[in-house]
Amino acid sequence: MKSRLVLLLCCLTFLLAACGGEHQGGLLSWFKKKEEEPSGELAQLIQKALRYYRKGYWEMAEETFRTIRDRYPDSPYALWAELKMADCKFYAKQYLEAIVLYEEFEKLHPTNEAIPYVVFQIGTCYYKLMLPPDRDQSFTKKMIETYERLLRQFPDSPYVLEAKKRIREGRETLGAHELYVARFYHRTRRYRAAYYRILYLLQTYPETQAAAKARPLVQDYYVKALEETKALAEGTLKDYWGRPFR
Repeated sequence: MKSRLVLLLCCLTFLLAACGGEHQGGLLSWFKKKEEEPSGELAQLIQKALRYYRKGYWEMAEETFRTIRDRYPDSPYALWAELKMADCKFYAKQYLEAIVLYEEFEKLHPTNEAIPYVVFQIGTCYYKLMLPPDRDQSFTKKMIETYERLLRQFPDSPYVLEAKKRIREGRETLGAHELYVARFYHRTRRYRAAYYRILYLLQTYPETQAAAKARPLVQDYYVKALEETKALAEGTLKDYWGRPFR
């Protein structure tokens, strides 16, 4: 029962954030209808946490959610508070810290019905951390890996369509990155490396716009790569600065 309530809380929170940008507290008013009304300090802490959360005071909201979790570990609100701590990090744009908390939640509660949301949020953190094609693409790759895990494990989750869209976007970025690197190698006269990079792009990301741009370059890159190979075999190959290749 607790797991089901938490999942519904999470789904509603995501929909609110996506549609209106308002960071509600997981519609706690709905949650309270399904459970015994909290009283005393717990009720005060819940209202305090939600007040901070709605106003975007993420640090104070996280601290209050942590207090709820630590002081009332046997309450159904403890699990809710634990997940809201990660959400606070996410909305504060502290994505690496949010990933740690989401992953901890998944590790501690692997069968919880909120896990599809948690996995989606991990992927979204990496999505937010993505860099342009001319930069390191580690976050892009992790984003794709995480969303693909979501599709494998939870193919019926409400996050599948958005995950697929972002995977396509990530693949476009990775394709653009490969094209950028290939052109850099070509510009610096490392023709064999440029040719191999073009081939990798066409084989790995054939559906991307970068691949469409790369196809007309293949013949020229191939010829230059052959010339470089021949020069290397003959000992006449020179580096970018015109010095003999060693």
